[in-house]
Amino acid sequence: MRLKRHHFETIVTKLGLITRNSGDRHAWFEHDGKIIARTKRSFGTAELPTDLIRQQLKLNEDQLGNLVGCQLGRAEYIEILRGRGLL
Repeated sequence: MRLKRHHFETIVTKLGLITRNSGDRHAWFEHDGKIIARTKRSFGTAELPTDLIRQQLKLNEDQLGNLVGCQLGRAEYIEILRGRGLL
């Protein structure tokens, strides 16, 4: 799967990630006041480092595809993180 900027923004919206713009677009997932996962994307690149973003969000390839393809939302993401012992 190739991740584009609009896919990244879809992920930000679906997971309710908190964002900050500096030299890059930084995004992080908070749960109960604790930061669980962080990622970022460059403003200048059309294609993003899919494997790096996937790893930073603690997802496998299928889960990332489902997240971009609308089969996975915030509640399911929380369950994945719980299953991995991160929550």
